[in-house]
Amino acid sequence: MNDITIHITDRDGTTHRVVAPTDMNMNLMELIRSYELAEEGTIGVCGGMAMCASCQCYIDSDHELPEMSYDEDLMLAEAFHVEANSRLGCQLFITENLEGLKVTLAPAED
Repeated sequence: MNDITIHITDRDGTTHRVVAPTDMNMNLMELIRSYELAEEGTIGVCGGMAMCASCQCYIDSDHELPEMSYDEDLMLAEAFHVEANSRLGCQLFITENLEGLKVTLAPAED
């Protein structure tokens, strides 16, 4: 098993250094939920189908990420608090090349 470290800044501004397994086909949204870094019911509302943007995050490091899918792009076009570095956590799968990734959770939609 290969674990990597990811730095996640929660919605209160606290940065968490978390260990993420690369062999479980887990995505960033699931990792955030497993560490309970967002209030229950405020992240992954659609179950990771790129249909709600509740897992939107800002990529704060210079990692090369997979290209955004059509569905992810459409969802972000309709979401609140979107920035140039916005991605949906449910669409970013944990792989070894994400070692040291830094992300900040976008504000919850009101």
